[in-house]
Amino acid sequence: MAGALSGYRIIDVTQVISGPLATRVLADQGADVIKIEPPTGDILRHMGGIEGLAPTFTTINRSKRSVVLDLKKAEAIEALKRLVKDADVFIQNSRPGAADAMGIGEKVIREIRPDIVYVSISGFGEEGPYSHKRVYDPLIQGMSTLTEIQGGPGGRPSLMRVIIPDKVTALTASQAITAALLARERTGAGQHVRLSMLDAVLAFTWPEGMAYHTFVADHLPKPKPVARRDLVYETSDGYVIVSTVAHREWEGFCRAAEKHEWLEDPRFQDTAGLVKNAKERLEMMAEALLEKPTEHWLEALDREDVPCAPVLFRDNVHLHPQVVANGIIVEDEHPVVGKVRQTRPAERMDGTPSEISRPAPTLGQDTDEVLAEFGFAEGEIAALREIGALGKA
Repeated sequence: MAGALSGYRIIDVTQVISGPLATRVLADQGADVIKIEPPTGDILRHMGGIEGLAPTFTTINRSKRSVVLDLKKAEAIEALKRLVKDADVFIQNSRPGAADAMGIGEKVIREIRPDIVYVSISGFGEEGPYSHKRVYDPLIQGMSTLTEIQGGPGGRPSLMRVIIPDKVTALTASQAITAALLARERTGAGQHVRLSMLDAVLAFTWPEGMAYHTFVADHLPKPKPVARRDLVYETSDGYVIVSTVAHREWEGFCRAAEKHEWLEDPRFQDTAGLVKNAKERLEMMAEALLEKPTEHWLEALDREDVPCAPVLFRDNVHLHPQVVANGIIVEDEHPVVGKVRQTRPAERMDGTPSEISRPAPTLGQDTDEVLAEFGFAEGEIAALREIGALGKA
């Protein structure tokens, strides 16, 4: 069965994470994603691995085809324009103004394909005092309040150790592209999708991260978040996550921990009390959980229907029975790097299944194939290669 986006073609001139991950989602869902790379390749290729296949590049650029075009050469720009004629989406993540300067801005691309969905991903936005700045994920973490949230109230701001902004931007972009394609099906018109990393992450963190700043009216209470321990608890032989949000869950914890006297504690007689006295409550839980091993707690808390889970580690997450049951982690054979362990597409669609359709390409491996599909004669391809428009002659 074909994927949900089978039949759609995407020209992708993005690099690193935010753009390539967005198009990876669409490629797994069936879109034909043609990844345009400079002769040196996407810089992510060179961050480990072999033959330009770094681990992160390999998982983010699967299901795509790679074409090398040196867009500093006029002939390569003209070749790119020929590809655009049969494309549904064009996506770039250069700094604002750079695509126009290269001759691949929206106006130029739309003249070639009027109904195209043109996507621009930026760091800070297309206007404003930071619009010109180079940007990487950590900068957006700081600007979006993620570092303050991670550090906790009154604590030193702290970076997340995974690239949240890049990936949130990618997922936001992939959804917006799909929505724009659906709108085009209904109206016949393409549109320009603009997305900044800063906007994507502010929208992502706001619902609960900015809950204390959402109601603006002066007469409404604005309680401040208080410093408290996190929900990772040490047991006698490891770590466990336990969450007691509802009052019935707190009662279940007390029974599981055989702390029946806590059920009578006046501080914890309703959900409001649990919130108000959270610091003391969580410290009490931490002391109790340290007394017995993780497996004991998982069984005892499950019996009381208290939300709990073990803390897994990168070396063994693929072995946990629930992860195995989900089948989320798969192993495939790559012709260059051998066995690759990665996640399948997270969504499961029974009518138009998403899948890893092909391994991540080596640099430019599909150049001749793709150009031929778009009507380039052998002599034209040879001429482009001779002048270096396709990389080294």
